[in-house]
Amino acid sequence: MIQHVLAILPHHVDAVPNNGLDTGNLAKWLRDIFGPLFLVVVSIVAIFFLFTREITRFVQFILLAIGIGVIFYVPNIIETTAKAIATALGIKTS
Repeated sequence: MIQHVLAILPHHVDAVPNNGLDTGNLAKWLRDIFGPLFLVVVSIVAIFFLFTREITRFVQFILLAIGIGVIFYVPNIIETTAKAIATALGIKTS
């Protein structure tokens, strides 16, 4: 059964990298996947708050969305934050 599944996959999927796991482009991949999804969710919720005339909740939500948006769209913020957390926990980073 597994041989049939492996036969269906492209050759680059079942190839194992020789140098280990490559996490260099992980932040870019996360931004590419979750960035547009984040914008859609923020837009829908913001429109809901505006139509229900809950201005205070709308302002709170927008401020929270801006804070989270900075994490997705500011270059190197994920890497810098991860290194800062690791350093605070006593883990040596390179």
